[in-house]
Amino acid sequence: MRWTAVGRRRLLAVRGGETAFAVLGLPLGVLGGVYALAVLYAGVLLSLTVLGLPFLVAALLGARRIGGLHRRLVARLLAEAVPAPPSLPRPSGVLARGRAVLTDPVAWRVLLYLVVRLPLGVVGFLAAVGLPLGALWLVGFPLWVRLMEPGPRPFGWLDLAAVPVGLLVLAAVPAGLRALSRANRALARTLLGPVRSQQRVRELESARATLLAENTDRLRRLERDLHDGTQAQLVALAITLSLADDALLDPGAPDLGRLRTLVDRARGQTDDTIAGLRRLTRGIHPVALDGGLAEALPGLTATSPVPVAVRLDLRERPEEVIERAVYFCAAELLTNVAKHSDARSAELTASAGDGKVRLTVRDDGRGGAAIGAGTGLAGLAERLAAVDGVLRVDSPPGGPTVVSAEVPSRL
Repeated sequence: MRWTAVGRRRLLAVRGGETAFAVLGLPLGVLGGVYALAVLYAGVLLSLTVLGLPFLVAALLGARRIGGLHRRLVARLLAEAVPAPPSLPRPSGVLARGRAVLTDPVAWRVLLYLVVRLPLGVVGFLAAVGLPLGALWLVGFPLWVRLMEPGPRPFGWLDLAAVPVGLLVLAAVPAGLRALSRANRALARTLLGPVRSQQRVRELESARATLLAENTDRLRRLERDLHDGTQAQLVALAITLSLADDALLDPGAPDLGRLRTLVDRARGQTDDTIAGLRRLTRGIHPVALDGGLAEALPGLTATSPVPVAVRLDLRERPEEVIERAVYFCAAELLTNVAKHSDARSAELTASAGDGKVRLTVRDDGRGGAAIGAGTGLAGLAERLAAVDGVLRVDSPPGGPTVVSAEVPSRL
């Protein structure tokens, strides 16, 4: 019963911003549509005159600014943050700048957005204003008709059907507004953001910066570990060997017991140094990956303090850099499960096929995980983006948590 009540409330709920966006859709849609159509119409008429190109340049610059206003409106009312496209290049020379404006895909896409936004704005206004008013008129139909017509009027089938039909129309308004909001969000993402090539360049720049920062941090950690760990162990080993050498050079009979102690100490220090170097090299390239993910992932889950079931379907072996990214992704996700989830069990699923590698880690913990919530998922998402990967998190409060990663098998 509780779930039914919650589901009913969600079904009938609609955000205030969505309603405001739908109401403003008519005037903004009309203004934007008239602007876009006027630009296209006048541009065609003036294209053969001296005024044609300057008019188009000014109109396209204005379209860019209108696109910025609509992006802010979508972000404020629909909670959809559309990334801004890159600034317009400014080459030297009037003709070169005019050519840059005329070939700017962002401005032309804004004009297309304004044209498509016009019918959506009309439909949205009807859904936000027309449908509720119509529903209220239907609900009150038995009263309105008797107020408008003099004399008694028998209660007929129209009076009987008007009320439930009006209530059904009123109940359908929130769903209609949510559907229109989804359409407006998709339209804004498609036409108001950067074009695919620009977005790709931005993603590659971000991925490069992430890789450079990560490699710099890794080198600094390696340098610190070599200085504080391996170097100190080698110095201690050298001192031990020096003491053993001094014992051998003793003019009297060498103290065999002391020599044995020094040799045993040197052997132990050598073993510790080798173990430390192995730990360092394991962080650079895990030895387990020599046999591929099919061997590395079961070994990784075996060291987890939380019991992990493993399901693998690796029909093809990805590139080495992809294997390393997937391995470290699985390691970090399992670490998050052990540290933050309070889970009693987890499941790791990995598949490789059709040019994609998919990794999913599911746990029965308390949930509430999100990218940027302090669990390292934001950094993990950035590292996956460096290899064209995507990280998705589904973690409602109370659990379960499902984190999935998808990367290409080859770059």
